[in-house]
Amino acid sequence: MKLQSPSLLTLIYISSLLLVLADSTQPPFSCDTSDPLTKSYPFCKTTLSINQRVQDLISRLTLDEKISQLVNSAPAIPRLGIPDYEWWSEALHGVAYLSSVSQGMRFNGTIQSATSFPQVILTVASFDAHLWYRIGQAIGIEARAIYNAGQATGMTFWAPNINIYRDPRWGRGQETPGEDPLVTGKYAVSYVRGIQGDSFEGGKLGEHLQASACCKHFTAYDLDNWKGVNRFVFNAKVTLQDLADTYQPPFQSCIQQGKASGIMCAYNRVNGVPNCADYNLLSKTARGQWSFNGYITSDCDAVSIIHEEQGYAKLPEDAVADVLKAGMDVNCGTYLKNYTKSAVKKRKLPISEIDRALHNLFSVRMRLGLFNGNPVKQPFGNIGSDQVCSQKHKNLALEAACNGIVLLKNTDKLLPLSKIKTTSLAVIGPNANSAKTLLGNYAGPPCKSVTPFQGLQSYVKDTRYHPGCSAVNCSSALTAQAVKIAKGADHVVLVMGLDQTQEREDHDRVDLVLPPTQQNLISSVARAAKNPVILVLLSGGPVDITFAKYDQHIGSILWSGYPGEAGGLALAKIIFGDHNPGGRLPVTWYPQSYIKVPMTDMRMRPEPSSGYPGRTYRFYQGPKVFEFGYGLSYSNYSYEFLPVTQNKVYLNNQLSSQMVENSNPLRYKPVSEMGTELCDKIKYPVTVRVQNHGEMAGKHPLLLFVRQAKTGNGRPVKQLVAFQSVNLNAGQRADIEFKLSPCEHLRTANEDGLMVIEEGSHFLSIGDKESEIKVVI
Repeated sequence: MKLQSPSLLTLIYISSLLLVLADSTQPPFSCDTSDPLTKSYPFCKTTLSINQRVQDLISRLTLDEKISQLVNSAPAIPRLGIPDYEWWSEALHGVAYLSSVSQGMRFNGTIQSATSFPQVILTVASFDAHLWYRIGQAIGIEARAIYNAGQATGMTFWAPNINIYRDPRWGRGQETPGEDPLVTGKYAVSYVRGIQGDSFEGGKLGEHLQASACCKHFTAYDLDNWKGVNRFVFNAKVTLQDLADTYQPPFQSCIQQGKASGIMCAYNRVNGVPNCADYNLLSKTARGQWSFNGYITSDCDAVSIIHEEQGYAKLPEDAVADVLKAGMDVNCGTYLKNYTKSAVKKRKLPISEIDRALHNLFSVRMRLGLFNGNPVKQPFGNIGSDQVCSQKHKNLALEAACNGIVLLKNTDKLLPLSKIKTTSLAVIGPNANSAKTLLGNYAGPPCKSVTPFQGLQSYVKDTRYHPGCSAVNCSSALTAQAVKIAKGADHVVLVMGLDQTQEREDHDRVDLVLPPTQQNLISSVARAAKNPVILVLLSGGPVDITFAKYDQHIGSILWSGYPGEAGGLALAKIIFGDHNPGGRLPVTWYPQSYIKVPMTDMRMRPEPSSGYPGRTYRFYQGPKVFEFGYGLSYSNYSYEFLPVTQNKVYLNNQLSSQMVENSNPLRYKPVSEMGTELCDKIKYPVTVRVQNHGEMAGKHPLLLFVRQAKTGNGRPVKQLVAFQSVNLNAGQRADIEFKLSPCEHLRTANEDGLMVIEEGSHFLSIGDKESEIKVVI
């Protein structure tokens, strides 16, 4: 019998498949135009809407194929020409790589590193939203370049972390934009617009995504593992008032203004309900009220714990049904792969819920251009490997570190040091020559790291280094050797603080002070040195360094967060006056006594009757080591409010029926009842004149706060309403205009979680200057 020759179409298909396999730099994609078997599928036709294409694709899948796509490592569907896809990639402050887990990005080809920007908590200290946007933009470009080089199986990044840094002991506070909801929301919007390919102002994104951002961890998640209480079982008891004005606003901004294409629901429960099983949170609030358009992932293994650790769901199938019915789409983990089919068979879950989830998942993959044929010919297809670790991005990492570092103390203008007079330098400390510590967590391999020792060495040839301790905890201190080196140098820079052994994911601190032996080392070296020493702290969280603040042997203190790959060079530039520091603290630095407050207490507002002090600068009125927004400079700046045409805001425009009397007896109006027209009508500009009185040019963040004349009853002590970073030459002044929107900036949350504006006097403040606004109802 004569063997039949293979058809020409089959030969073409096999040849094209071999070519793709042979070319390891080929990025994975669906709908190859050279593949005759997929050419005819409607889901491959870019002339159709994404909605139509996704519906066609889902209609072609078997139940088993559908279920296979509900987990982070989604397998290929070869019969439809769909490659495997990895939903999990990280890009907190640069494209990251975690060797212990399967992720969408790899550094195993021509690209072996990525720009490592400062950890978020330091980047935010610049109070420069455009800088945050440019960092997001650079990360998105590098991510797309890695994909184009064939080193990625996913383009969905689980960043930014926009939880409020509520408690100073939280191990993941370093990942966040700090304790203020406005700053956190602005950071979310800037980063998301940057990484996804939108403009800084927004509105230019359209359908195509450069990369996909995911705002996490939704919601009220800010405890990892503290005194035996872990994030998997923690039930966060949160008032409607705190949800409305603290925990939820950053997510609302991320979705409505940033247009994030992803959300991650958190491990914890809120008021008894697991976040990933909360229909009100995921479907009613995010999708319904905020018009979220994207996919929702669980945190990793967050579905399994709903049954196995929280006991909220009686059976695994109940957990699966709960999360899919709540509006979650993809499970980081394997629970949905293992139990969705039995949930369907047991009639706990309709297939329509699976289809709903798949619609969201494939829509995002299509927006990323992964179903449009060869990506090289698509938008973002021309981003090459030369854009990873480019000089532009490395310069940006340096700029971010320089602008974030905060000068906390500078007695007798010790800094900047003279480049001419400083002939010898001692650089001492466990963090002085550690490239790893610079990066913080969720980092990838950096382009090139410069440690503080290396950075300072480039300024002073005779620079001697000693670790002082074997590690940050100083379990074995080498004090005598460190003192000897310190005695022989003109100036001493101590590079101390924390690292990931002290604060990290799954590890909250129990103290706010430095390890005791490290503190002793600092004091011993400071006493022995010829001149007052410079103390540099690397840490994500605040540290009670009262001892150093008042030690006359310690002349200057710099907080450097985890400053990224260029951190050492940034520190050196500041210490020797090539950069004028302007960073401001994005969190309150509390005293050690604050550890008496249980980390599990989620209340933001104080309760004087029980001695509960409240949290963050907005509500806490106890002693502080350094306050939110604190930061010195080599220049002095003055502020002045320019006169306004009128300082009264009238809210009684056809709204008398909505006026509400309360027991205070201040009257208030719900913002929701005021309407867009009135809210727009009562906006007005506020102009601040700022002047640099120093001898150096500087970049200076202006922080505009508001406070109410009447205090107490859950009102914030003060509230940040706007910020702007301005560059000023020596002696230069500038007039900076802020647009005040009373409906946004003068509102507070009442106990029912309703945003209201109260009558009476409100005071805008910047520095030591105030300007009164009267609200008339």
